[in-house]
Amino acid sequence: MVQDITIEADADQVWDAVRDVGAVHRRLTPRHVLDTRIEGDTRHLTMPGGAVIRELIVSVDDDLRRLAYSAVEGFTIPLTHHHASFQVLPEGPGRCRLRWTTDILPHAMAEQVRLRVTRGAQVMKETLEQRTA
Repeated sequence: MVQDITIEADADQVWDAVRDVGAVHRRLTPRHVLDTRIEGDTRHLTMPGGAVIRELIVSVDDDLRRLAYSAVEGFTIPLTHHHASFQVLPEGPGRCRLRWTTDILPHAMAEQVRLRVTRGAQVMKETLEQRTA
């Protein structure tokens, strides 16, 4: 699934927040992620309620403004596979698109994941636009 998020902020500023893999809880989704801890290529996200999601940071590509990651543990829904990426695409001065692509298995969980992605996209848009206002 692909979620395109139009953000009223400069692409370089949005990319700086996305690529800061240890600051999700401050720069992208405050209150929805309570803490972020990095150990090598592994990111641990502490969620409200105490659940910890473990993600592998697969790639941070500054030239493409693309971050790829895979959640491998801590799912609150029964997933056997998760891979996602963010790419920041400039759309003119002070505006960009954040493309969030997510692949999951089993396919039967797609609607539950889509709801979470849609909510996360809204939180990121609000956060990123507030930070650049």
